[in-house]
Amino acid sequence: MEPLKIIKDNNPLLRKKSVEVSLPLSKEDKDTLLNMLNYLKNSQDEEYRNKHKNVREGIGLAAPQIGLLKRMLVVYFHREDEEVTHVLVNPTIISNSARKCVLKSGEGCLSVDNPHEGVVYRDYKIKVKAYDVLKEKEVIITAIGLESIVLQHEIDHLSGILYYDRINKMNPNYIPEGFVEI
Repeated sequence: MEPLKIIKDNNPLLRKKSVEVSLPLSKEDKDTLLNMLNYLKNSQDEEYRNKHKNVREGIGLAAPQIGLLKRMLVVYFHREDEEVTHVLVNPTIISNSARKCVLKSGEGCLSVDNPHEGVVYRDYKIKVKAYDVLKEKEVIITAIGLESIVLQHEIDHLSGILYYDRINKMNPNYIPEGFVEI
């Protein structure tokens, strides 16, 4: 199967708000989400990336990044000895911690080819309410650290926000005292 075509940040579509997805989920939307998950898994395989030169390694992907303005996203990565997998429809952050964090290496994005210097302030812990496609029911996810950052990054895509919009232009690498560095 050919890799998905990821649209880039110069495409105005990435700046638009996505629409709610009606449930029950259509077969087409479910297949799209499973293809997105498969893309992420493949992107983390070095052999696959060597065969498909325009595939970059990713851990999150939102529907707008493949040209669909729908509130759908996938997350896939390994943490210690567990897999973190989310295939979500209509995700909403319902609570967040007072504690903040940053990814000290800076965030990246499959839709952004040029590097953007700086860190993004994120909530260290969030709760997300969404329809979980793999569990086939509405869930509440409590995410901490990297998982929280990735979910916030992908949910931002659903509102037309790119990570570099959140970088402090005056002092891009400033990390306030008390922030958790991940």
